[in-house]
Amino acid sequence: MRAEPGRHGSEFRRRRKLSDIQKALNRDPPDVATLRRMAISEGGLLTDEIRCQVWPRLLNVNMEELPPPPGPELRVDNKDYQQVLLDVRRSLRRFPPGMPLTEREDLQEQLIDIILQVLDHNRQLHYYQGYHDIVVTFLLVVGGPLATALVDKLSTHHLRDFMDPTMDNTKHILNYLMPIIELVNPRLHEFMQRAEVGTIFALSWLITWFGHVLSDFRHVVRLYDFFLACHPLMPIYFAAVIVLHREEEVIDCECDMASVHHLLSKIPQDLPYELLISRAGDLFVQFPPSELSREAALQHQAERTAASTFKDFELASTQQHPDTVLRQRFRRDLVLPEHGAKSVLTKPRTNRLVKLAVMGLTVALGAAALAVVKSALEWAPKFELQIFP
Repeated sequence: MRAEPGRHGSEFRRRRKLSDIQKALNRDPPDVATLRRMAISEGGLLTDEIRCQVWPRLLNVNMEELPPPPGPELRVDNKDYQQVLLDVRRSLRRFPPGMPLTEREDLQEQLIDIILQVLDHNRQLHYYQGYHDIVVTFLLVVGGPLATALVDKLSTHHLRDFMDPTMDNTKHILNYLMPIIELVNPRLHEFMQRAEVGTIFALSWLITWFGHVLSDFRHVVRLYDFFLACHPLMPIYFAAVIVLHREEEVIDCECDMASVHHLLSKIPQDLPYELLISRAGDLFVQFPPSELSREAALQHQAERTAASTFKDFELASTQQHPDTVLRQRFRRDLVLPEHGAKSVLTKPRTNRLVKLAVMGLTVALGAAALAVVKSALEWAPKFELQIFP
């Protein structure tokens, strides 16, 4: 019996991708740029076995130096223990259906320990509800010891702004959502403005990397492949493309806050994820974070968020935590004169369009992946290199 042409082509692409990933892993040092491209492109990293090898490379985690298991003293008089315990007990649906009770309970205990261990190791971080939705994904994919190391690195980089004492930086990142929608679809943006829906509907999407709102674990890990390989603000671009994808549903809704919020807060489970990932990558290239702030004052604030240290994470993540960089930059900015609050959106985009033309960017995920990997570093705010040891 002959295989269907489409199925045969899909299997060929899968085998070729597996081969490309293995070659990138076998290089000395591993070819992280290729691994990022593989994580972004269609299908992501394909299997959890591959994720166990690639996710540490994307986060620059040494798998030979994993943290030791914590002792029972970790939970004694821990200020976060009771809240973490409550959240983990409510996380039943995040575990595979049909998992034996004893296995699930063991994983929940591990989940508690990972969270408390990371917080104990990074006293400047503050636990937030929803954090456990991210940690459980790593636990289920890579297991306890490696999950602890990955979450530790992630918490001091990609998730850093969510773990401040206040939600100021989280709210600021949410403020990127509406400018993206306005640039792509002014009609939809105007409707949402009239409805006064705001952006709070996307809060749980952002702070859990969609882990809390998607029921199919395959979709969750596919998004994690994408987000781990990209700029820390990529989840807000993905949130924007979900809203843009649902344009007609939104426009057909009653134009009031309650109706639009109710509609948008419920994510359909049958979204075309690969198409949306491609669109998010395209939008990041077209409208990089530096172009999204309405005023220079907002952009100045954006530069203080940990998300802006992505380039530094690439250059020196083994040497210095981004919050240290932020403190140094904040001190330096105090002696600089304030700049005028001129909208960066008024700048001509000729150079960007030329770049896009040269890149030949299309909705084909291979091209989008290459462009996003390059642009994530090209457009990231730059720091003076002498601040690194």
